[in-house]
Amino acid sequence: MCGRFAFYSPTEATAALFGVRTSAGMSPRYNISPSQQVVAIRHSTAGELELASFRWGLVPFWAKDASIGNHMINARAETVAEKPSFRNAYRDRRCLILVDGFYEWQRNGEVKTPWYISPLDQAPCAFAGLWEDWTDKETGESLQTAAIVTTAADAFMSRLHSRMPVLLIPEPAQRWMDGDPDLLNEAAAVYPKMQAWPVDRKVNNARNQGADLVEPAGEAIFAQ
Repeated sequence: MCGRFAFYSPTEATAALFGVRTSAGMSPRYNISPSQQVVAIRHSTAGELELASFRWGLVPFWAKDASIGNHMINARAETVAEKPSFRNAYRDRRCLILVDGFYEWQRNGEVKTPWYISPLDQAPCAFAGLWEDWTDKETGESLQTAAIVTTAADAFMSRLHSRMPVLLIPEPAQRWMDGDPDLLNEAAAVYPKMQAWPVDRKVNNARNQGADLVEPAGEAIFAQ
């Protein structure tokens, strides 16, 4: 599962890494949680890459109400092509959710310690994502939402959690956006080298923000 992440790099420079030109600036965010807005890259109606904003928690086009999105923040790579909630978006509406790092909670008995995980070279990346456009049949209001694709943890991440988000650097990110059907099977192979360290439990409160949330509160571990 991926339930919190951070994106604080300059939006314009990060988007450019993935082939998008934009002058849009976003405030740094260190504790992005479900139901909040995320910054993403998608294909425009003209087929070009563009910057977009989605509410985190995918609402399928056929849903009766938007509350289903609260339970659909992640899509499992193993079933995303077949599951009714995600298969149309997997086929037609892929996106890249911009990210610097994400959090996972390691359980030790009754204690759950938050860890911050990020690329070893500290370069911004993107989650493989899916998006949908849902319309409220009563009000006509349109809501655009997204989910993060996750997969089984690799050897490094399995020390912290059994799942990990599919994290992409620009080359495999392009494959994802081009509709490559095999990329998710190769997710562990294209994963960047990672680092992780424990952080303060104040990240548990989604209202807390600030660069201090990602500061180490213990010894770091690194991918081999």
